[in-house]
Amino acid sequence: METSQNNISNELLNLIDESEEFLKSQQIIYGEDIFLDFDAALLSLPPQERKRKVLADLFYRVRKCQNCALAAKRKHMVFGSGNAETEIMVIGEAPGFYEDQKGLPFVGEAGKLLDKILAAIDLSRDNLFITNVLKCRPPENRDPDINEKSACFPILVEQIKIIKPKFILILGRIAAHSLLNMDGSLTALRNKVYDIYDAKALVTYHPAALLRDASKKRETWQDVQLFQKLIKEA
Repeated sequence: METSQNNISNELLNLIDESEEFLKSQQIIYGEDIFLDFDAALLSLPPQERKRKVLADLFYRVRKCQNCALAAKRKHMVFGSGNAETEIMVIGEAPGFYEDQKGLPFVGEAGKLLDKILAAIDLSRDNLFITNVLKCRPPENRDPDINEKSACFPILVEQIKIIKPKFILILGRIAAHSLLNMDGSLTALRNKVYDIYDAKALVTYHPAALLRDASKKRETWQDVQLFQKLIKEA
């Protein structure tokens, strides 16, 4: 009898832990707006809120992904954050140290620079959704290998399909190769408009590259001005 009660207690504790982790994860992504996993609730929501709910459900499904070796060493899976109802996505390469620690994209020095770049073209995290091709940090921020990219890319594609952005700003060579399905230097890929996933996409340097080489800031400014022009003309 005691053993049975202990099993029930353990199951309840596990359920509480799972619920707490889910609620905390929702707070990371959406602040105080929490969406629970009930299909009936989904059907009753307005279309705009439904999109947010579906995106939250995707996070809940993939938050413990074990599809590549990066899962073993991560502290947090970095799903992405921002406005699910936006027409604009910003997609980088992979989380770094600070992103892994906090579970949020672009929160280190590169993130601070990205915020300044976005502000210069009248954008902020409140009116777009930011994520990465990889959802877990590669050791020492090395380039991801093919297995890691293959494990994460379906999650990114599903995010894009849920949000349905009209504009995508691609940050860095790795992200560009994955999303455009083409090789080439970033210099060759930038300054062009691409049609992907029913959106207009543009490639520019990753903010981390600008921290290493400030001379690239001029070209980045040209790229984001073109991105702003695309949005305004639409």
